[in-house]
Amino acid sequence: MDVATLIITRGSKIEAVGSPTEPIIFTSGSPNPQSGDWGGIVICGKAPINTSYNGTQGLYQVEGGIDNANGDGLAGSGDALVSTAISNDNSGKLQYVRIEFAGYAFQPDKEINSLTLAAVGSGTTIDHIQVVYAKDDAYEFFGGTVNCKYLIAFKTQDDDFDTDNGYSGKVQFGLIIRDSLIADISKSEAFESDNNSGGGTVTPKTSAVFSNITAIGPRATLTNIGNSTYLAGAQIRRNSGISIYNSIIMGWPTGIFIDATTGTSTALNIEDSTLRLRNVTLAGNNINVRFAGTAGTTINSDAILTTWFTNSYFNNEILTNAADAKLIQPFNYSAPDPTPFAGSSGNQKILTGGSYDDLKFTGDTFFDKTATFRGAIAPAGINATWWKGWTKFNYN
Repeated sequence: MDVATLIITRGSKIEAVGSPTEPIIFTSGSPNPQSGDWGGIVICGKAPINTSYNGTQGLYQVEGGIDNANGDGLAGSGDALVSTAISNDNSGKLQYVRIEFAGYAFQPDKEINSLTLAAVGSGTTIDHIQVVYAKDDAYEFFGGTVNCKYLIAFKTQDDDFDTDNGYSGKVQFGLIIRDSLIADISKSEAFESDNNSGGGTVTPKTSAVFSNITAIGPRATLTNIGNSTYLAGAQIRRNSGISIYNSIIMGWPTGIFIDATTGTSTALNIEDSTLRLRNVTLAGNNINVRFAGTAGTTINSDAILTTWFTNSYFNNEILTNAADAKLIQPFNYSAPDPTPFAGSSGNQKILTGGSYDDLKFTGDTFFDKTATFRGAIAPAGINATWWKGWTKFNYN
């Protein structure tokens, strides 16, 4: 490995707790910083993961060339039993933190991300994090059960939220703002989700729950193109069972892409309600929903997937143009404002169309269920300003 990277090994803890007025900043040492100047932060926990390493199930060698003879790049417990103690593993705290210009391509498809969470347990506290100019992914979750709130990804190169290898945590309030010119040759999405690389049925299954995400893509209008390697707001593939609620996906070539081309058909997770999309607004996407690959029992085409997505029970919404979502300045790259216009007659589902009336929220105490709006930012109140003050968007 040729660049500096902060690695929190298994059994260790990071304690990086900033404040709204004094955030902790992990950044480049260059006088002219660029994405990829350093490796980022890698946290290795002991929570469940569906990989094996050297024949040991539940163990993972973190990609990017960070491992050594001491096993400092290993994550997971190496314990096939998924106990409560393992799931609750505590790797410390990250709060009010900016991670700037990080990420490193060690080899193709073996990169270090700005924030890598490898088998990190739910005893870990992660909230109010801004990743800026990520060279690869902004956040990648390899297995684990960690829960996160108030995450921002700004001008990422590859994927914003990448979930793999049995990640089963929860994320609420996530803001994604892309630059139309910055994307990765491997295709770029807000969400990319796999169960594992082969799309197998290994467990634990990737089953994360995301709520209140605003994912602003590269296309302010339907005729804008930007970088040609942008793919989708959400590419859910390889037998992933993630769910997205109360969110806005806008300005992408494709809004939702259910990709069943590898392994067990991802369509089966829709049909058994493992994978859920509810109270989601798609706005200004050239293609709203797309299906490819091996059919499920009933889902085998774009048309049938559209029928499922638009079923009134799920309360999803499709708006033709990004402007129809009525956010204040979503595509202003130096001074963005993704706040929805309050009192507008055309965006009522964004203002009031969030809900937690779903079995995946039953008994849950993590999600803020007073957030009955869609997207990361409320039109008013406490959840209207969480992204201000400790963040930075103008790097010119």
